This record gives sequence, C-alpha cells and structure tokens, in this order.
Amino acid sequence: MIVAEGLTKWYGPSVAVENLSFTVQPGRVTGFLGPNGAGKSTTMRMILGLDRPTGGHVTVGGVNFQESAAPLRTVGAVLDAKAVHPGRTAYKHLLALALSNGLPKRRVTEVLETVGLAQVAKDRIGGFSLGMSQRLAIAGALLGDPAVLMFDEPVNGLDPEGIRWIRGLMRGLAAEGRTVFVSSHLLAEMAETADHLIVIGKGRLIADTSVAEFTGRGTGGYTKVRSPEPDRLLALVTAAGGSGTPTPDGALAVTGLDCAALGDLAAEQSLRLHELTPVHASLEETFMELTSGDVSFRAGAAGGTPDTAPVNASVSVEGDRS
Repeated sequence: MIVAEGLTKWYGPSVAVENLSFTVQPGRVTGFLGPNGAGKSTTMRMILGLDRPTGGHVTVGGVNFQESAAPLRTVGAVLDAKAVHPGRTAYKHLLALALSNGLPKRRVTEVLETVGLAQVAKDRIGGFSLGMSQRLAIAGALLGDPAVLMFDEPVNGLDPEGIRWIRGLMRGLAAEGRTVFVSSHLLAEMAETADHLIVIGKGRLIADTSVAEFTGRGTGGYTKVRSPEPDRLLALVTAAGGSGTPTPDGALAVTGLDCAALGDLAAEQSLRLHELTPVHASLEETFMELTSGDVSFRAGAAGGTPDTAPVNASVSVEGDRS
C-alpha cells in the first residue's frame, strides 16, 4: 500500500505538487492520470525517495521507502526504460541488480522469461528497441518479487501484442494482492486496465475514484433505449422534457431523462422496451472535460497563433514527462 499525506513540492517559488493526499490500495490496478506538467512524475519520484517533499510525507507498506533494507523486494519501479548502461547485456544488467540487492541469480533467468527476453539475454542493451527496453525495465521491477509495483508509461514502444501482455501482467499482479500503480497518457488503455483512478492537475487532486464513478461525472453520457415503436418513443421522450437522437443501430440516444425515468415513462404509456442501457462518457471524454482548466501546455492554433495566453510556468520546472 502507498499512502501519501499532504505531499507538497516546491522548486524555488514554483509549486509542482500541492497538498496531495491519496492511498493506493493493494489488489487492484490504480491508474495515475493528469495532463502534461500535472506533477505525476514528481509524485512518483517522491514516493521512491528520489525527490524530497517540501511538505507532507509518503509511506510504502507503512514505512519511508528510503529506509527499506531491501528496496527491490519492497518496490519494483519503471520510471525511465532507457536509464540503463547500453554496453551491458540484458542478463548482466539484471544480474548486477540482483547481486546488489541480495537476490538469487535464478531470478534473472525467471524474469527474462516472464517478459519475453530470454532469447536476447546475451545481447547488448544499446541495440534494443524502445519496446525491448521497456520489457527489460519491467523485468528489473519484477526481480525482487515486490509487493508494490510502480510503472510510468509502461506501454511506450510496445506493439499490440506487448500492450496486451502488459495489461494482463498488471491485472495478474493485482489479482495476487499486490499494489499496482501505473501512470499513462493512453486513456483508452487505462479504461481497459485500471480498476481505480487518481487524477491530478497542476499538482492538486482532481479525483480519487473508481473508473466507473469517474466516467459517470462526464456530461457526454446518455441512455440507450430501443423500442419496436421508435417514433412513439421519441415523441414521449420529447414531451417529457428529454431529447433523443437515433443511433445507427436503430436505438435512441436519450439525454435529459435517466433510466429510471424512462422505465417509468414506458410503463405508464404501455410502451414496450427492448433495451434500456446507461452509457457513460468515455474515460477520454471525461478526462478532457474535468481537466480542461488544469492543462499547462497547449499547442498553438493553425498558423502558429497560440490558442491561449502563456501558462504559469509553476510546474514546468519539474520535468514531468508524463
């Protein structure tokens, strides 16, 4: 379990993370989301003791991670897949990590097989693609069989098979009761993988909730209704103050009336319904809506004209790649 309480990080007069509190529970995949410059990488670095908080504190398994006697047995982390010596082979890189952490040599072979790199174990890392480097970094994170896993953009460089593999791996780790904390910009992938979300913007907490509850906050949702009398259905919806738009599959996308109201309306008017399904906004739509005021960096409009005024550079110094 990861517990952050009042985490704050200032760089001189600029704030990167502000009074951030959350708990990452074991047994589920927790997605860590936020726009560029939101403070995600800084937060992960503070969890690992790589950056010292200006205020607040964070514990892993109830203790400060810096005080851990066996770091790789406590937390497995992937923050930068390319932060390795290019002249070493994959096996020698992992062996050095294992020996320096008191881990048996057999773990090196085991994790290489787990991530699919056994055939290139003797190849130098400098010749690895980004996807192969990502797999090697994940192997390093798994080396100590830790209870807590932290991944920053773990699918970068992976092909579709690799993305499916890492999704299954993270779910499997969570199913074993481990704490899995993953930061990613691929919202569609997070919608498929995460059980819970922690969303931040400009260093502050926006949401700490399940994926379903988060997407339910979006305004892009509707109720899908299907009836053998579509014209009558539309007339009743309109008369009741709702609005309906026909969908390509012959149903009606209704806004302004929820499932309960539509069900009651149909019953009162003896209207047969073949489908009544709530459809939430997608994770991407909800994320864009709820974080629109927390975007620190925006592209210029066509022709090079900025579409916003210059943003406050308060979080640009933190080097958040995520």
